Amino acid sequence: MSAARRPFAPPEGFRLLPGRLAREEQDALLAEILDAARAAPFYRARMPRTGAQLSVAMTNCGALGWFCDVTGYRYEPRHPETGAPWPPIPARLLALWDEVTGHPAPPECCLVNLYRGAARMGLHRDGDEEAREAPVLSVSLGDTALFRIGGPTRGSPSGQVRLASGDVVVLAGAARHAFHGVDRVLEGTSRLVPGGGRINLTLRRVRAP
Repeated sequence: MSAARRPFAPPEGFRLLPGRLAREEQDALLAEILDAARAAPFYRARMPRTGAQLSVAMTNCGALGWFCDVTGYRYEPRHPETGAPWPPIPARLLALWDEVTGHPAPPECCLVNLYRGAARMGLHRDGDEEAREAPVLSVSLGDTALFRIGGPTRGSPSGQVRLASGDVVVLAGAARHAFHGVDRVLEGTSRLVPGGGRINLTLRRVRAP
């Protein structure tokens, strides 16, 4: 079989756990995330240099929250609009991190992305953390996403994976440094999120323990 016809294989360290969270667990987790979003409201960040607004709304839980504006990408301990500390990461997510990743240090950030309408996420790597050997844990709630993952460069071959509500993904090893993104969200494939859409939770260890 030629390289052009060979099926795409995700990078080493990519793990998909389909349906890892049952519907009851999804409901309970979503309620906790929506409570956190009332304390730390969703906002629309802006891209460095251009100032273009991201199509995805976001907020955070944890000691640190991921943030970007015209000056760059970074982690901040407080909400950019309210100035208040981020709410804590729900205990059930911390337990999931321990069970699924086995990493000895807990996550410090849970980035909460809300996709509605045509919102998407371009190819990128999570590279703003000191603890780059720590895995990244992703939880999908709501509408199904067409998730794209490639390799160590933006031009590396890539493939698409469907992520449904309750699916969990681990990015470790080579996959931890792979370019990835969300091509689009399939509207109306779930009724979990009030008002529709998809919520993605990304847990990260930021500082070296």
